[in-house]
Amino acid sequence: MTYASVFTKTSRDRLAGMTVAAALIAVMLVFGIAVYRDVDLSLYYDNMPPAILEMMGIPIGADAAGLAFGSMYSFIGALTVAGIAISIGTSSIAGEEADGTIGILLSNPTSRTSVLVSKAAAMLAVVTFGAALLLGAGYLVPTLLDVDLAGYHVEALSMHVAVNAVFYGMLALAIGAWTGRAKAASGTAIAVMVISYLGNGVLPLIPGTETIVRFLPWHYFAGGAPNINGVAWDDLAVLGGLSAVLLGAAIVGINRRDLKTRSTGTSLLDRLREHPMTKRMADRIAGSARVSRIAMKTASEHQGLLVVCAMVMFYITLMMGPLYSLMDDAILDLASQFPDVLVAMVGGADMGTFEGFLQAEIFSITGPVTFGILAILIGARAISAEEEKGTMGMLLANPVTRSRIVREKSLALVGYTVALGVVTFLGSWATVALSDSVIPIANLASSSLLLTLLGLVFGAVALAVGASTGKTRLASYTAAGAMVVGYFIWSFFPLSERFASWARLSPFHYYLGSDPLVNGMHWGHAAVLAGLFAILIVVSMPLFERRDVVK
Repeated sequence: MTYASVFTKTSRDRLAGMTVAAALIAVMLVFGIAVYRDVDLSLYYDNMPPAILEMMGIPIGADAAGLAFGSMYSFIGALTVAGIAISIGTSSIAGEEADGTIGILLSNPTSRTSVLVSKAAAMLAVVTFGAALLLGAGYLVPTLLDVDLAGYHVEALSMHVAVNAVFYGMLALAIGAWTGRAKAASGTAIAVMVISYLGNGVLPLIPGTETIVRFLPWHYFAGGAPNINGVAWDDLAVLGGLSAVLLGAAIVGINRRDLKTRSTGTSLLDRLREHPMTKRMADRIAGSARVSRIAMKTASEHQGLLVVCAMVMFYITLMMGPLYSLMDDAILDLASQFPDVLVAMVGGADMGTFEGFLQAEIFSITGPVTFGILAILIGARAISAEEEKGTMGMLLANPVTRSRIVREKSLALVGYTVALGVVTFLGSWATVALSDSVIPIANLASSSLLLTLLGLVFGAVALAVGASTGKTRLASYTAAGAMVVGYFIWSFFPLSERFASWARLSPFHYYLGSDPLVNGMHWGHAAVLAGLFAILIVVSMPLFERRDVVK
């Protein structure tokens, strides 16, 4: 296997996902411009300080195109493309080891360095391709909708999106090359991206944090407002230089250690068997054909992912109370006057209150992303990963039905998502205790429960697609795409009278539509989310039953 063949295969495998993602963003750009065209923007921005507008990437006198690019490209587009880059970086080395295929790959006349460099080159090619699609859509959509692009630098914004994504992809690649652990690679890269994104948005509101912001990678993506000012070459040089350093570190990492040529690791079940108090129970589970072993096995496979997601949610949530206390009162007063078109970008939260701040920074963005990662990955791998690894035959050799396999896999999904919900509640309760504000504990519990149900819905989407197709990647992309579209519909459609009624089609409407941090639990909305989850799990059973599986 040559450099060219590794590069070609990796690129081919990932181009479809990037194409779908870019097309999805283009469609949202169409709706975004259509929504903003219905709003008299001059009423909002005449009295807004220029510094605030520039910080949010919005030109003075912004029109529909400026707002749409700010939300679709600088926010959703940047996170989506970076997420795909992280996925490529994670699977390049650590993913091959986790699947037990790295030995087959290296049995060909090619070096470790050559394989890694070809994988990195494929990542760069796929991200560049995605940025080119965004650039094309950025010019085509406004033209079709007769919207003027004068003063906007779509090419600069697309370039920043690409370089930013490559940095996070290289971070995942380097961690995977040094550790061989896919979950550590993806979890760390995603955590750095989320923390950097939040810090770049929050810290500028706190006096004296200018130096700290410069240590955040997201600052070098958005800090120069490329859609307004054009390419910030100094910022891109920083991200490009860091990416090169990470690539070099990855090369050193892959050449310094023994690679796992088959799937290895200590599972949760193995650890229970090592402990005297749980050994007997674990031996019974491991030594029997009972279905309880399926749920335990599934939980064991994702324990690292749960730990990473739990740490991200707890510590980021814990930071919000002290950060809010440090903000200047004048800034908070200004934030409370933000127009609806800006508030929609953070899920409709009133940034002038602690409830709104906590919703904008945790429950509107970070929470759904983190819960989505956990639930979607567990759901996507529940059925299809067994087929892709060739272990489905061994599983079905036990006296169990396919429908019961789906139920037991779902049990693991529910258990881990609920565990993350408990961690989120504890973090939010602690951050309120550290702030000068008061939010009823019942409201915190309500928001955490609704967030858990939201994650379960999209995890069930992934499970259903995986059960019907046997393709993990397709299941992951479909569920992630559904989550992005759902967030967009709920956030932006209410701004337009023509589209407002469509917001009820989004699961996010039943998650935050009742403003649970302020109003407490809306049991009707909770029932809708729980019902959606149950329906998707029930539908997954006949979908799995009806087709031939790869054993």
